[in-house]
Amino acid sequence: MSSHAAKKHPSLLSRITAGLTVLGALLFLSGAVLLGLIYFPVVSEEVRYAVSSPQKNTIQTITPVDKEFGIVIPKIGANAKVIANVNPVNVREYQIALTHGVAHARGSALPNQTGNIFIFAHSAGNFYEANQFNAVFYLLDKLKKDDETYLFYQKNRFKYKVSEKKLVDATAVNFLSRNGPDKTLTLMTCWPPGTTLKRLLVKATLE
Repeated sequence: MSSHAAKKHPSLLSRITAGLTVLGALLFLSGAVLLGLIYFPVVSEEVRYAVSSPQKNTIQTITPVDKEFGIVIPKIGANAKVIANVNPVNVREYQIALTHGVAHARGSALPNQTGNIFIFAHSAGNFYEANQFNAVFYLLDKLKKDDETYLFYQKNRFKYKVSEKKLVDATAVNFLSRNGPDKTLTLMTCWPPGTTLKRLLVKATLE
C-alpha cells in the first residue's frame, strides 16, 4: 500500500487509539461533572458562610419555613422543615424524606416531651436531591458551645444551646435513644461532607 493510501485509510490500531482517547476524555468529563454535582452544595455553603456575617444572623432576621415543625440555626443560616417520625435505618424512607427537609428520627422525643430529640440529614446518598437539600446541615461543624438552635413545633418556639460536638463511627446508634431526664436535641450529618465515613453529632440543651 502506498503512503498516500495509508494516510487515506488509517490503520485499525490508530482508530482504536483514537477511540480510547475520546472515551477516556468522556469518562474524565463525566467524573468531573459528577464530583461537581456532589460537592457543589458543600462549596457553595462554605463560600456563603465565608462572605456573610454569621454574627448578624439572629432569630429575628430568620423566619422559619415551617412553624408546625421546623428548625432554624441562626449562626449558619440553616432554616428547614423537619419531617417527623422517619425511620433512620430505612435508607429509602429517609432519602425520600430528605428531599423535603431534615428528618426527625422515629422513636426519639418531640419538642414538647422529655428526652432526646434526634434530627438528621445525610450529606451523601443515592438521591441527588437529598444531597442538594441537605446543604442546610453541611455547616454544622461551625457550631460552638452555647450557639443557639431553635425548633418550632405546633407554632411554639423552643430554644436550645449547643453543649457538645463530636465525631462518631457510622455504625454508632446509641445516641438515637430518647431516654434521659432532660430535654435535649441532637443534630447529625455525615462527615466529611459528601461522604459517609463518619457522623458529626451536635448536642444541645433546652433553655
